[in-house]
Amino acid sequence: MKIDWDRRTCARRGHVTYAPDDPRLRIRLHARTALGDVWRCLRCGDFVLGEPHGSGPAADAPLVPRGTVLRDLFVLRFLAVERAVRGMFIVLVAVAVWKFSNSQDAVRRLFDEYLDVFRPVFRHFHHDLDHSPVVGSVQKAFGYRHSTLLLVAGLLLAYALIELIEAVGLWYAKRWAEYLTVVATAAFLPLEIYELTEHISWLKIATLVLNILAVLYIALTKRLFGLRGGRRKFEEERHSASLMEVEESAGVVSASL
Repeated sequence: MKIDWDRRTCARRGHVTYAPDDPRLRIRLHARTALGDVWRCLRCGDFVLGEPHGSGPAADAPLVPRGTVLRDLFVLRFLAVERAVRGMFIVLVAVAVWKFSNSQDAVRRLFDEYLDVFRPVFRHFHHDLDHSPVVGSVQKAFGYRHSTLLLVAGLLLAYALIELIEAVGLWYAKRWAEYLTVVATAAFLPLEIYELTEHISWLKIATLVLNILAVLYIALTKRLFGLRGGRRKFEEERHSASLMEVEESAGVVSASL
Protein backbone atom coordinates (compact mmCIF):
# COMPACT_ATOMS: atom_id res chain seq x y z
CA MET A 1 0.00 0.00 0.00
CA LYS A 2 1.44 3.34 -1.06
CA ILE A 3 2.03 5.82 1.77
CA ASP A 4 0.89 9.41 1.28
CA TRP A 5 3.81 11.04 3.09
CA ASP A 6 2.39 14.56 2.60
CA ARG A 7 -0.96 13.92 4.27
CA ARG A 8 0.62 11.67 6.87
CA THR A 9 2.93 14.49 7.95
CA CYS A 10 0.17 17.11 7.86
CA ALA A 11 -1.98 14.85 10.06
CA ARG A 12 0.82 14.75 12.65
CA ARG A 13 2.21 18.28 12.45
CA GLY A 14 -0.57 20.30 10.85
CA HIS A 15 -0.84 22.09 7.53
CA VAL A 16 1.43 24.90 6.26
CA THR A 17 -0.26 27.79 4.44
CA TYR A 18 1.17 31.00 2.97
CA ALA A 19 -0.34 34.10 1.32
CA PRO A 20 1.97 35.46 -1.41
CA ASP A 21 1.88 39.15 -2.34
CA ASP A 22 1.69 38.36 -6.05
CA PRO A 23 -2.06 38.35 -6.92
CA ARG A 24 -1.49 35.78 -9.70
CA LEU A 25 -0.27 33.29 -7.10
CA ARG A 26 -2.58 34.37 -4.30
CA ILE A 27 -5.69 33.57 -6.36
CA ARG A 28 -4.33 30.05 -7.00
CA LEU A 29 -3.78 29.40 -3.28
CA HIS A 30 -6.89 31.10 -1.88
CA ALA A 31 -10.64 30.57 -2.10
CA ARG A 32 -13.77 31.79 -0.33
CA THR A 33 -16.37 29.40 1.07
CA ALA A 34 -19.56 29.71 3.11
CA LEU A 35 -17.49 28.95 6.21
CA GLY A 36 -14.81 31.53 5.43
CA ASP A 37 -11.50 31.87 3.61
CA VAL A 38 -9.47 28.76 2.84
CA TRP A 39 -5.78 28.53 1.88
CA ARG A 40 -4.02 25.72 0.08
CA CYS A 41 -1.50 23.75 2.15
CA LEU A 42 2.00 23.97 0.69
CA ARG A 43 2.69 20.36 1.68
CA CYS A 44 -0.37 18.25 0.82
CA GLY A 45 -2.28 20.64 -1.45
CA ASP A 46 -5.54 20.50 0.53
CA PHE A 47 -7.43 23.72 1.25
CA VAL A 48 -7.43 24.66 4.94
CA LEU A 49 -9.97 26.88 6.69
CA GLY A 50 -8.56 29.91 8.53
CA GLU A 51 -5.89 32.57 8.24
CA PRO A 52 -2.59 31.69 6.48
CA HIS A 53 0.42 30.95 8.65
CA GLY A 54 2.50 33.55 6.83
CA SER A 55 2.46 36.10 4.05
CA GLY A 56 4.85 38.14 1.93
CA PRO A 57 6.89 37.77 -1.26
CA ALA A 58 6.71 34.38 -2.95
CA ALA A 59 10.49 34.04 -2.63
CA ASP A 60 10.13 34.13 1.18
CA ALA A 61 7.63 31.26 1.28
CA PRO A 62 8.76 28.38 3.51
CA LEU A 63 10.46 25.49 1.76
CA VAL A 64 8.22 22.63 2.86
CA PRO A 65 9.50 19.04 2.41
CA ARG A 66 7.09 16.98 0.33
CA GLY A 67 6.75 13.52 -1.20
CA THR A 68 10.00 11.59 -1.51
CA VAL A 69 11.79 14.24 0.55
CA LEU A 70 9.56 13.36 3.50
CA ARG A 71 10.16 9.65 2.91
CA ASP A 72 13.91 10.24 2.87
CA LEU A 73 13.64 12.24 6.09
CA PHE A 74 11.79 9.33 7.74
CA VAL A 75 14.56 6.91 6.70
CA LEU A 76 17.28 9.28 7.93
CA ARG A 77 15.60 9.57 11.31
CA PHE A 78 15.31 5.80 11.55
CA LEU A 79 19.07 5.59 10.92
CA ALA A 80 19.60 8.39 13.46
CA VAL A 81 17.81 6.40 16.16
CA GLU A 82 19.81 3.29 15.27
CA ARG A 83 23.07 5.27 15.47
CA ALA A 84 22.06 6.83 18.81
CA VAL A 85 21.23 3.43 20.35
CA ARG A 86 24.48 1.95 19.05
CA GLY A 87 26.47 4.94 20.31
CA MET A 88 25.01 4.66 23.82
CA PHE A 89 25.71 0.92 23.88
CA ILE A 90 29.34 1.51 22.86
CA VAL A 91 29.66 4.12 25.63
CA LEU A 92 28.51 1.50 28.15
CA VAL A 93 31.04 -0.99 26.77
CA ALA A 94 33.83 1.60 27.00
CA VAL A 95 32.92 2.36 30.62
CA ALA A 96 32.91 -1.37 31.39
CA VAL A 97 36.37 -1.79 29.82
CA TRP A 98 37.67 1.21 31.79
CA LYS A 99 36.33 -0.15 35.09
CA PHE A 100 37.71 -3.59 34.25
CA SER A 101 41.15 -2.08 33.62
CA ASN A 102 41.16 -0.54 37.11
CA SER A 103 40.15 -3.76 38.90
CA GLN A 104 41.52 -6.43 36.61
CA ASP A 105 42.88 -8.73 39.34
CA ALA A 106 39.68 -8.61 41.40
CA VAL A 107 37.56 -9.42 38.34
CA ARG A 108 39.91 -12.28 37.43
CA ARG A 109 39.55 -13.84 40.89
CA LEU A 110 35.77 -13.44 40.82
CA PHE A 111 35.59 -14.98 37.35
CA ASP A 112 37.73 -17.95 38.41
CA GLU A 113 35.52 -18.52 41.48
CA TYR A 114 32.34 -18.57 39.39
CA LEU A 115 34.06 -20.76 36.79
CA ASP A 116 34.87 -23.34 39.48
CA VAL A 117 31.23 -23.29 40.62
CA PHE A 118 29.67 -23.68 37.16
CA ARG A 119 32.23 -26.10 35.71
CA PRO A 120 30.60 -29.26 37.22
CA VAL A 121 27.14 -28.05 36.20
CA PHE A 122 28.12 -27.59 32.56
CA ARG A 123 30.08 -30.86 32.63
CA HIS A 124 26.85 -32.61 33.61
CA PHE A 125 25.35 -31.34 30.34
CA HIS A 126 28.44 -32.49 28.43
CA HIS A 127 29.82 -28.99 27.89
CA ASP A 128 33.46 -28.27 28.71
CA LEU A 129 33.79 -24.67 29.90
CA ASP A 130 37.60 -24.85 29.73
CA HIS A 131 37.36 -25.16 25.94
CA SER A 132 34.54 -22.64 25.49
CA PRO A 133 35.32 -19.80 23.01
CA VAL A 134 33.59 -17.29 25.29
CA VAL A 135 35.57 -18.36 28.36
CA GLY A 136 38.75 -18.36 26.29
CA SER A 137 38.10 -14.81 25.10
CA VAL A 138 37.49 -13.60 28.66
CA GLN A 139 40.64 -15.30 29.96
CA LYS A 140 42.59 -13.77 27.07
CA ALA A 141 41.31 -10.32 28.07
CA PHE A 142 42.80 -10.82 31.54
CA GLY A 143 46.22 -10.93 29.90
CA TYR A 144 45.93 -7.43 28.42
CA ARG A 145 47.96 -4.69 30.07
CA HIS A 146 46.27 -1.80 31.85
CA SER A 147 47.50 0.70 29.22
CA THR A 148 46.11 -1.46 26.40
CA LEU A 149 42.68 -1.61 28.02
CA LEU A 150 42.70 2.16 28.52
CA LEU A 151 43.54 2.60 24.83
CA VAL A 152 40.65 0.29 23.87
CA ALA A 153 38.27 2.26 26.11
CA GLY A 154 39.43 5.53 24.52
CA LEU A 155 38.95 4.19 20.99
CA LEU A 156 35.50 2.92 21.88
CA LEU A 157 34.53 6.33 23.27
CA ALA A 158 35.80 8.02 20.09
CA TYR A 159 33.76 5.61 17.98
CA ALA A 160 30.68 6.21 20.14
CA LEU A 161 31.13 9.97 19.76
CA ILE A 162 31.17 9.60 15.96
CA GLU A 163 27.97 7.54 16.14
CA LEU A 164 26.21 10.11 18.34
CA ILE A 165 27.32 13.00 16.10
CA GLU A 166 25.96 11.08 13.11
CA ALA A 167 22.68 10.54 14.96
CA VAL A 168 22.18 14.25 15.67
CA GLY A 169 23.15 15.30 12.14
CA LEU A 170 20.94 12.68 10.47
CA TRP A 171 17.96 13.60 12.66
CA TYR A 172 18.16 17.18 11.38
CA ALA A 173 18.99 16.01 7.82
CA LYS A 174 22.35 17.83 7.69
CA ARG A 175 24.33 17.15 4.52
CA TRP A 176 27.65 16.95 6.40
CA ALA A 177 26.15 14.17 8.55
CA GLU A 178 25.19 12.23 5.43
CA TYR A 179 28.79 12.41 4.19
CA LEU A 180 30.09 11.44 7.65
CA THR A 181 27.70 8.50 7.86
CA VAL A 182 28.65 7.15 4.44
CA VAL A 183 32.42 7.52 5.02
CA ALA A 184 32.41 6.19 8.60
CA THR A 185 30.09 3.28 7.82
CA ALA A 186 31.95 2.28 4.66
CA ALA A 187 35.26 2.40 6.54
CA PHE A 188 34.08 -0.30 8.97
CA LEU A 189 32.57 -2.60 6.34
CA PRO A 190 35.85 -4.53 5.74
CA LEU A 191 36.12 -5.15 9.50
CA GLU A 192 32.54 -6.43 9.66
CA ILE A 193 33.19 -8.74 6.70
CA TYR A 194 36.37 -10.03 8.40
CA GLU A 195 34.42 -10.74 11.60
CA LEU A 196 32.00 -12.88 9.59
CA THR A 197 34.92 -15.00 8.39
CA GLU A 198 35.86 -15.59 12.03
CA HIS A 199 32.37 -16.32 13.35
CA ILE A 200 29.02 -16.11 11.58
CA SER A 201 25.92 -14.93 13.46
CA TRP A 202 22.56 -13.58 12.36
CA LEU A 203 23.21 -10.34 14.27
CA LYS A 204 26.49 -9.73 12.40
CA ILE A 205 24.84 -10.53 9.06
CA ALA A 206 21.91 -8.21 9.78
CA THR A 207 24.26 -5.41 10.88
CA LEU A 208 26.39 -5.78 7.74
CA VAL A 209 23.36 -5.76 5.43
CA LEU A 210 21.86 -2.74 7.21
CA ASN A 211 25.11 -0.78 6.92
CA ILE A 212 25.56 -1.62 3.23
CA LEU A 213 21.97 -0.56 2.48
CA ALA A 214 22.45 2.65 4.50
CA VAL A 215 25.60 3.57 2.54
CA LEU A 216 23.95 2.92 -0.84
CA TYR A 217 20.67 4.60 0.08
CA ILE A 218 22.19 7.81 1.45
CA ALA A 219 24.85 8.11 -1.26
CA LEU A 220 22.34 7.64 -4.09
CA THR A 221 19.25 9.46 -2.79
CA LYS A 222 21.25 12.42 -1.46
CA ARG A 223 23.48 12.49 -4.56
CA LEU A 224 26.71 12.50 -2.56
CA PHE A 225 30.19 12.50 -4.13
CA GLY A 226 28.75 13.77 -7.43
CA LEU A 227 26.44 10.77 -7.90
CA ARG A 228 23.28 11.35 -9.97
CA GLY A 229 24.15 14.96 -10.69
CA GLY A 230 25.65 15.82 -7.32
CA ARG A 231 24.75 18.74 -5.10
CA ARG A 232 23.31 20.85 -7.94
CA LYS A 233 20.65 18.27 -8.77
CA PHE A 234 20.02 17.72 -5.06
CA GLU A 235 19.30 21.41 -4.49
CA GLU A 236 17.03 21.49 -7.55
CA GLU A 237 15.12 18.54 -6.15
CA ARG A 238 14.71 20.26 -2.80
CA HIS A 239 13.35 23.43 -4.35
CA SER A 240 10.98 21.57 -6.65
CA ALA A 241 9.47 19.96 -3.52
CA SER A 242 7.85 23.28 -2.55
CA LEU A 243 4.32 23.61 -3.90
CA MET A 244 4.70 27.39 -3.74
CA GLU A 245 7.54 27.24 -6.27
CA VAL A 246 5.49 24.95 -8.48
CA GLU A 247 2.67 27.51 -8.41
CA GLU A 248 5.11 30.35 -9.08
CA SER A 249 6.56 28.52 -12.07
CA ALA A 250 3.06 27.95 -13.43
CA GLY A 251 2.30 31.69 -13.05
CA VAL A 252 5.43 32.71 -14.87
CA VAL A 253 4.70 30.30 -17.71
CA SER A 254 1.16 31.59 -18.00
CA ALA A 255 2.37 35.20 -18.09
CA SER A 256 4.93 34.42 -20.77
CA LEU A 257 2.22 32.91 -22.96
